[in-house]
Amino acid sequence: MLHRLNSAETLIQRTTTEAPRLSMYYIGLDVHKETISYCVKDAAGRVQQEGKVGSTRGELDDWMKGLPQPWTVAMEATIFSGWIYDHLQSHAVEIKVAHPLMLRAIAAAKKKNDTIDAGKIADCLRCDFLPECHMMPPEIRDRRRTLRYRHLLVKQMVQMKNRVSGLLMETGVEHNKSRLHEVGYFGKLLATSAEIDASIRPLLKLSRETIERCQKTEYALVSSLQRDPLLADRIRRLRTVPGVGPITALTWALEMGDVSRFRTLRQAISYRGLCGDERSSADKVMRMPLSKQRNKHIQRVLVEAAKLVPRLSPEVALVHEKEKQKGNSNRATLAVARKMVAYLLAVDRQQREFIPTEQRRSRAA
Repeated sequence: MLHRLNSAETLIQRTTTEAPRLSMYYIGLDVHKETISYCVKDAAGRVQQEGKVGSTRGELDDWMKGLPQPWTVAMEATIFSGWIYDHLQSHAVEIKVAHPLMLRAIAAAKKKNDTIDAGKIADCLRCDFLPECHMMPPEIRDRRRTLRYRHLLVKQMVQMKNRVSGLLMETGVEHNKSRLHEVGYFGKLLATSAEIDASIRPLLKLSRETIERCQKTEYALVSSLQRDPLLADRIRRLRTVPGVGPITALTWALEMGDVSRFRTLRQAISYRGLCGDERSSADKVMRMPLSKQRNKHIQRVLVEAAKLVPRLSPEVALVHEKEKQKGNSNRATLAVARKMVAYLLAVDRQQREFIPTEQRRSRAA
């Protein structure tokens, strides 16, 4: 009799815990600029609702009022996913964002349209086959947007500086290339050089004004991020690593987010695109060029910083020289970048300042 009671109690507990999942509704969203295709399925895979809704907050609010409760939703990672994720978060039981490339491999089909794509995403979510990708918190995404906008300003400054040099070379104006973009030298050149044609003077002045405006804006953006209370302490620790300046530290903090999501150093290196693709079949293993599946923003910054670090750290200089003897300078630079990832990851995880190996040995002695 006691055994039957225990079995009944177990059955009741199992039914109670599994009931929410059986009553859950799974929604797949195929997001576009103007419309969002959706498909609502129950736990058995039966379609409950499907259609299209406008990509506005108001239309999404009206759409959510008619959804069966409770529901969980998944969507593909796009440029529009961030605000939709934030807007639906308080209404859904769970929201997941899928990796676009991996989702394409799983949900490939001969016939493809927005409705079918939404249904495929709902099925992947329902069967727990969704290749989920990490979604940064809103406060990190907001600051990361500012940093990426700063990179856009730097690109525009470089373009305008190249345009100034091009205008002078086109008209044969003699000038000092190394000092051309100094404010004092440029103003003196415009005032005293008789070789500058009247047709390019307005263009040169406009280009210089654009450069100065971009420089002031870029400085203001970086300063505001460095003073941000959410980032200030983390930036200070990261900058203890040799060769890591404010831009490298900010890029690491905002592109990485929470470093605990990387279980191993290899995962962190792969995320930054500092390792090559691998093509293996049977006994043949081929190493390909650097993978394009990476965070290009942090890859660019780390590679640039890796060119400077060997001058500042004897420990890293040995790594650079060893790899340079095996191949070329590019291979050595990538080895230094991977070493920097290890240093930065250790500093970020252990919540302490970077201490070079030789200093650690002297302290231990």
